[in-house]
Amino acid sequence: MASVTVTAKPEPAREPPDRRWRLPGSRLGRLIVALNLLGLAILIGGALVLNELRRGLITAEIDSLNTQGKFIANVIVQAAASGDPEPALDAERARETLQLLFVQGSQRARVFDNQGDLIADSYVLNDRIEAHPLPPIAKPGQFSFHFSLLGAGKQQANAANARAALDAEVQEALKGEPVAGLRPAQNGGRVVSVSIPIQNVQAVLGVLTLESGDVDQIVANQRRALLPFILIAVMVSLVSSFMLSRFIAQPVMRLARAADRVTAQRARAISLPDIAGRDDELGDLTRSLETMTQTLSERMDAIEGFAADVAHEIRNPLTSIRSAVETLDLISDAEARLRLTNILKQDVGRLDRLITDISNASRLDAELSREAPRPLDLNKLLAELADLYAQAAKPGDPPVRFTSIEEAPIMIRVREVPLSQVFRNLIDNAKSFTVLSTEPNPEVRLTLRRSGRQAVATVEDDGPGLPAENLETVFQRFYTARPRGAVFGGHSGLGLSIARQIVEAHGGKIHAENRTGPDGEVLGARFVISLPDIGA
Repeated sequence: MASVTVTAKPEPAREPPDRRWRLPGSRLGRLIVALNLLGLAILIGGALVLNELRRGLITAEIDSLNTQGKFIANVIVQAAASGDPEPALDAERARETLQLLFVQGSQRARVFDNQGDLIADSYVLNDRIEAHPLPPIAKPGQFSFHFSLLGAGKQQANAANARAALDAEVQEALKGEPVAGLRPAQNGGRVVSVSIPIQNVQAVLGVLTLESGDVDQIVANQRRALLPFILIAVMVSLVSSFMLSRFIAQPVMRLARAADRVTAQRARAISLPDIAGRDDELGDLTRSLETMTQTLSERMDAIEGFAADVAHEIRNPLTSIRSAVETLDLISDAEARLRLTNILKQDVGRLDRLITDISNASRLDAELSREAPRPLDLNKLLAELADLYAQAAKPGDPPVRFTSIEEAPIMIRVREVPLSQVFRNLIDNAKSFTVLSTEPNPEVRLTLRRSGRQAVATVEDDGPGLPAENLETVFQRFYTARPRGAVFGGHSGLGLSIARQIVEAHGGKIHAENRTGPDGEVLGARFVISLPDIGA
């Protein structure tokens, strides 16, 4: 007695949303990069803005000194230049003019003659004392003399650098072109300096140097102005860290705890609907985990059902064997004992076929996962199968004829050994029905054609066909429906079930139908297999 077990088919995994319009890379990856770059961008932007601001302030200071210096230089030429035909600069008048015109503040003005010697200094004229910070007072027991020497040495080095830079600037200005820019100061800082030649027509009588010592103040203000950008960048980093923890780390931890619960409680599925609804990689991962556990659950149910079906199918021949063995000792008639012995042989053969087919079915999943799909010419495979059956044919076997409508190769991506098993099962099944045909010259026909992006192969026989209500039932495990005349127990009912499992594992479909004549008479059965054509 055959049994039919119906198992629920796993729902197909939900397709991820179409992201062709998005930038390349993962959504979470883009979020992490964007949040990390935001704080850096704020710092860089603030530095660039403040750098431009400082540059603008220094440029404005140079322009102001340049305008002021040209005016003072022109007045000095008019008031302090004397002599003809070779004019010279009167040092006393130059000092008086500079003292009269120069307005004190954070600026300093100096006048040099055409030899580069200093003849007037606004600090000297206004009795201004140049202040420098003293070294820190040493505590008792410290080497104050050593620190004093270090401080004095540093001040001397700064003064030497400042003097050398000033001399170089003056010498450059004596060539007749104004010089402007930043140069070292005696206190170790920097000053904005403008050196303007004092000229009478073409003769350079000296150089007027104006300098503004508030560059360090500008830099200090710039650093203070950068503090808000730094604070904003720190806040952005903190917020981004919180967001990464909230939207990535915590959901991942929830997924891990849910997976641990599945392991500890031996649950059949994992469910986190709030995360599964997210439109990012974590949502994809959650949906994949849910689908995976659901598929595993359904696979476990199928295995349980398969085990129950196997126990039931094996019990039938075992019961028959036990009855025959128990009856054998009670029968003395030789002919009856022979019939009973034949029944025992048939049941043993049936049990052997069942165990073999059950073993093949149980190893099918492992075999499908072990071998990677490869491109295969279906034309060539079916032609080789037809040749093998022709070579192994015995007297009385119906011939197997292959016909390909397509001349070009039809390429599919499959596992060759399992797919060959599908066609062998179908051909063997067709031969078992064809031998019962009453038609002259019955045969099994293999046909291959291309339909759109599908490779379609058919296996036809000239047998009595299939009952209309059993066209789908024949693919169930352990289902057998044999016409009269077929050997009882000659088939386990697993061949077509295995064939469908292999075809669907390769993304294809298989179904059964009857061949009919013009008058609706059934002429035989036909099995149709559709597989994706990678060469289409």
